[in-house]
Amino acid sequence: MTNDGVLLAGVVRDHAVMLGGEWQEHYAAATMRVGPGEAERSRDQCLRFVHALAEALQFAELDNVDGRAWDDVKRELDAICSFRASDGSTSVATATFIFSLKQPLFALLRRYCAGDALALARVSWTVSMLVDQLGLYTLDVFQKSRDQIVVRQHRELLELSTPVIDLWDGIIALPLIGTLDSMRAQVVMESLLDKIVSRGAHTAIIDITGVPTVDTLVAQHLLKTIAAARLMGSDCIVSGIRPQIAQTIVHLGIELDTVLTKATLADALALAIGRGHPRSA
Repeated sequence: MTNDGVLLAGVVRDHAVMLGGEWQEHYAAATMRVGPGEAERSRDQCLRFVHALAEALQFAELDNVDGRAWDDVKRELDAICSFRASDGSTSVATATFIFSLKQPLFALLRRYCAGDALALARVSWTVSMLVDQLGLYTLDVFQKSRDQIVVRQHRELLELSTPVIDLWDGIIALPLIGTLDSMRAQVVMESLLDKIVSRGAHTAIIDITGVPTVDTLVAQHLLKTIAAARLMGSDCIVSGIRPQIAQTIVHLGIELDTVLTKATLADALALAIGRGHPRSA
């Protein structure tokens, strides 16, 4: 480790608690986020990060944060980004949180390097470059965390938009509204199969009255869902096929010969009740 690394490791290690507190105070003043809950969380995050930084500085290369010595520091940054992304923070606020470490750290270095302007300039530049690298890493991790949250929220919305309802003893219905893309089709299949198992359903009605168009992709998704339901021991009836959709299906040459279809959900329910439990026949 270089002399600069020795100096930095000692400064951060010996003044970790004070540095963490000053860092949190500077961040709170810069962002005007001074609520008690926010201050306590930020202080805890600052202290954990400073302790990890002190350990890393003893062994790590200061000009490259990709080494294994920085793993604990990055884990702290990952936790910070994950929490702040789920808490509604922004990428700018999160990066500012990391960059605001510079000011209290520079203040400490000025005291340690008093009388040695060259050493102060050199170490300050090293610290600035190091914190910049960690800040850029934070931006990248924060964006990935936000993307994961968006994907999860999108899936949750899809699950809410595909409710499976009980219509009759052993008969369930899945009314579809809107476009059926690949992701939603997977949610549809999982929701339907889970309901078949939990309700012991012998018939599942898939109502597509609210589906604006049926193309080859949508038809394939429907056929896969029907096939999966059959493997689970449940018959499927597709209802809500409007004249325009029927013409489209014929025009596209989509084969639905093996699929039971009805014009309305009421007709499908009547058929399902009339057929009874196929496994009891």
